[in-house]
Amino acid sequence: MDTTWAPPLRDAGLRVTRPRLAVLDALAAHPHADADTLVTVARQAHPTLSPQAVYGVLKALVGVGLARRVEPAGAPALYEVRVGDNHHHLVCRSCGAVADVDCTVGAAPCLTPSDTAGFVVDEAEVVFWGLCRECRVRTPEGTAQVLQHDNRGGAHA
Repeated sequence: MDTTWAPPLRDAGLRVTRPRLAVLDALAAHPHADADTLVTVARQAHPTLSPQAVYGVLKALVGVGLARRVEPAGAPALYEVRVGDNHHHLVCRSCGAVADVDCTVGAAPCLTPSDTAGFVVDEAEVVFWGLCRECRVRTPEGTAQVLQHDNRGGAHA
């Protein structure tokens, strides 16, 4: 287990525990993974880890800002440890692959609401949808077609 997580956990006011270290290592190795995937991966380092414990750890990590929960429409919640930079995501409509994309550059009028309705806006979450490289092929006419393949549960972009 990676002990580089001990200082950030302590700085966030959390105790350093085997379940937290196992989940953080799983998150670092599998960005954009769902909770079930993280349970499976974390159990490699901590075989007795329960799904309930993983959900509890994820809730605590998101609560203190050490992890981020991403919720693409129609998909299970995904988790990542890239936090604090307000980056966005690309999601494949076919296989569900997710890739990070840095914050929109240049003119981005959609990131500033026309009316805040009294809210203090501190973050804009943007999800770009399309087809990943593996799901897209070009026909002779130049139209995109979707290939079906087995990778449906995580990032491969």
